[in-house]
Amino acid sequence: MARKATRKQTEPDALSEPASEPKGSAKSKASAKPVAAAKPKRASRKATPSPETLTELGLERLIRLVLDETGRNPAFKKLVTAAVAGLQGPDAVAALIDRRLTALERAAGYIDWQKRRAFTADLDATLTTIVAELGALDARAGLDRLMRFLAAAAGVLERVDDSSGQVHGVFARAADAAAGLGGGLAAPEAAAFALRLVPMLETDAYGLVEDVLYALIPTLPEAALARLDTGLSDALPPPPAKSEGTRSWDRQVARSRILRLRQGLADRRGDVDAFIRLEQEAAPDRPERTEIAERLLAAGRLDEALDWVRRPQKRGLVVVTREQMITGQFDPEAPDRARVDLEIRILDALGRGAEAQNLRWGQFERSLDAGMLRVYLAKLPDFEDEEALERAFAHAAGHADPYRALHFFTHWPKPDRAARLVAAHAWDGGRYEILVPAAEALEAGEPLAAARLYRLLVDDILERGRSAAYGHGARHLATLDALAPRLDPGALVPDHAAYRAGLRKAHGRKAAFWLQVRE
Repeated sequence: MARKATRKQTEPDALSEPASEPKGSAKSKASAKPVAAAKPKRASRKATPSPETLTELGLERLIRLVLDETGRNPAFKKLVTAAVAGLQGPDAVAALIDRRLTALERAAGYIDWQKRRAFTADLDATLTTIVAELGALDARAGLDRLMRFLAAAAGVLERVDDSSGQVHGVFARAADAAAGLGGGLAAPEAAAFALRLVPMLETDAYGLVEDVLYALIPTLPEAALARLDTGLSDALPPPPAKSEGTRSWDRQVARSRILRLRQGLADRRGDVDAFIRLEQEAAPDRPERTEIAERLLAAGRLDEALDWVRRPQKRGLVVVTREQMITGQFDPEAPDRARVDLEIRILDALGRGAEAQNLRWGQFERSLDAGMLRVYLAKLPDFEDEEALERAFAHAAGHADPYRALHFFTHWPKPDRAARLVAAHAWDGGRYEILVPAAEALEAGEPLAAARLYRLLVDDILERGRSAAYGHGARHLATLDALAPRLDPGALVPDHAAYRAGLRKAHGRKAAFWLQVRE
């Protein structure tokens, strides 16, 4: 250590000025080199907190940093307090958590968006204490507090502005943690824990306890499955009467929740008949035929699977997630596409390849599904695929939905066909989800078609005054600038310079747009 310290003392301090050298000397010329040659990357790695670098700080300095942070950050202070309590054993940590949970259960004040961040951090600190401190010392005690924490979720979520979903996310992580701790228990204890959750389903307004049970089912010991199924069956409410109004809906939701959990147990046991029976009980008017047929196929009961997948399906309530609504990824055709795909797999398993091929072609004709066409072509005899592909292209070119056809040609890819399609139709610039990827795909090989689409997009953004899309419009206009030299004279009317001038004349007052345009 002494030798190391001596070596450091002989090195020049990087922050001090070097001793002055005579002007014009070789040393002064060398010191005039750019600073970039110093290679700062090694120093930045040393400054990154890590077990090694923090060890070098020394215990006293680390203690001072921790104490400073506890004074600034209440949530961090709770974590440190819990860690210190852990030195006294699980009872001390449990007592600390119980006080926090009691305060959480008794609180009644509304938490607006301004206080939400601090509240979420405090809630997360409580969860971390339960899992990392108490759960590590005593899994059963940790589970008890986790379930109490989850039981408080309804009261908390009703008095907080959780439009961002942050608070619900903390409770969702608590459910995951409860499933993890429960799955690690010995067989009898795991079964008892699962049964303990069943009565809590009645007040499980946000589905958190249900999530714990779903996560537990794959990890439960075989001996616990029958006991849990019996417990769920006993808790099943009777079918609601139509005269019950709102209560009828609540009871139906409770029934569906328990029946779906029992289906999870049936899947775990590999009992297809039990799954079908429960499906018919859960949705007597419209059982999910694809779910049933999928399990029958897996069980090798092919004729029954084909019968189920071909049964008429009544349309029910379509559930669209928040993410699908925000991203525009909702696909109303997905259920029917999945059903056709399953029927094809069943036919292939039955050795009825010709019928499967007819279904593939029919599905392609309806939806221009490129994946379905590729499988269809791959299963044709040698030398027949080229003729079939040309027939497919001709069909796509004349499809009733030109946007679907454009998507197909640009993703196959077949840019020359896509370019012909662009020239043959009038397009709505508001359909940017189709036109933007198509224009990008056509830039390299079909610049004229790409330019036509980009003009449509820019025109739509400006004519509708879609200020949120002005940045996109400016980028599209920049792409048009780049494409213009690649176009034959007269290919587009007006030419690019006249088009730009027309935009200035018609939309010159849209300053928010022109500020983003490169001249």
